[in-house]
Amino acid sequence: MAWPPHWPCCGGSGQNSQFRVRVTGRAEREGTTRTQARRDEPATAGGPVQLIAGLFASEGAAEYLGEPVTQAAHMLQAAALAERDGADPALVAAALLHDVGHFTSTVSGQDLMRGTDNAHGAAGAAWLGQWFGPEVTEPVRLHVAAKRYLCAAEPGYAATLSEASVYTLKVQGGPMQGAELAEFAAGPHSAAAIRLRRWDDAAKDPAGPETLPQ
Repeated sequence: MAWPPHWPCCGGSGQNSQFRVRVTGRAEREGTTRTQARRDEPATAGGPVQLIAGLFASEGAAEYLGEPVTQAAHMLQAAALAERDGADPALVAAALLHDVGHFTSTVSGQDLMRGTDNAHGAAGAAWLGQWFGPEVTEPVRLHVAAKRYLCAAEPGYAATLSEASVYTLKVQGGPMQGAELAEFAAGPHSAAAIRLRRWDDAAKDPAGPETLPQ
């Protein structure tokens, strides 16, 4: 699978690039394709693809906040699940990048595990918004809200969460209530965020893939 797979980012002067990412964090240019947003942002040697690949290779190599996988493996597994399920390229991108806010927020993922909400969905979406449009950033921003929504709206969902995810749910505000439920459900990106949330929950397999399918 090319990385990014026709993603809405990283182009310049009407011409964009696809990249292949490896679990080592290295990336190589593969050619050109037209995408949808941030066409004025040149994909230079120090551009977003290199920045993101560097995060996967550095912070991504750390353990994933109480789960039996690294943070990079978790996000790669989420993207592989999204691709398996036929998600469009923007949503595969969102799945791959949904937890970058743990790396870019001023409050770290470790702070989250110590009881301080790091709002990593919002932090990640804001950082990714330098290059990506809402079809990528909004599911990223809402994937924590989707967990809170599903805990309230779907019987049995909460029981499927890992121990670490149950703990962070409490820090992140607990299950939604009242008007918050209807407001989330009515949002234009809620369905995509819920799909992303389910891949997020499943992407914690120590025996699972650590690269995207070719």
